[in-house]
Amino acid sequence: MSKFTASKFLSKADQQELFIDFAYAFASIKSSVEAANFLKDLLSESEALMLARRLQIARLLLDGLTYEQIRKLTKAGFATITKVQTWLNLYGEGYRTVVERTKNKNRPQAQAITPWRSLKRKYPMYFWPQLLLEEIVKSANSREKQRLTKVLQDLKEKKGLNKELMKILQLDKHYHPL
Repeated sequence: MSKFTASKFLSKADQQELFIDFAYAFASIKSSVEAANFLKDLLSESEALMLARRLQIARLLLDGLTYEQIRKLTKAGFATITKVQTWLNLYGEGYRTVVERTKNKNRPQAQAITPWRSLKRKYPMYFWPQLLLEEIVKSANSREKQRLTKVLQDLKEKKGLNKELMKILQLDKHYHPL
């Protein structure tokens, strides 16, 4: 995520209002397809991966896994795990709510990871759309699953479009210096 120092530009009241509006936008989401579309529009691949990893770490911490077990499963550093643990200890209400609501008794346990799942964990950047889809699809019906597939295809196109725009901007900057 790009760095943004809100305190330089916004008053505390404006910051609170902005945060409440943002939270309200999330609360207005009614389906997994809407959530996927919103996340696709809102986040880059790396941002989505970063947030998904934090949630994964929170879930594993709440399941009672040790830092070392979590590090082996997620390839996250101890600093990241500690940061999530600190948030769980200090606040954690949001993490706990989401983890509880998305709990699935059929969810594979850490010990029952297949070689394919292990490969996806080792190289999550290559598989993040699939990993995200797996989480969302659990609550989707067949019509939503078809729509989710289209959202993922659009996300891949977004990456290509972003590259094309960067090339155009670089060319434009080269020929029209400011």
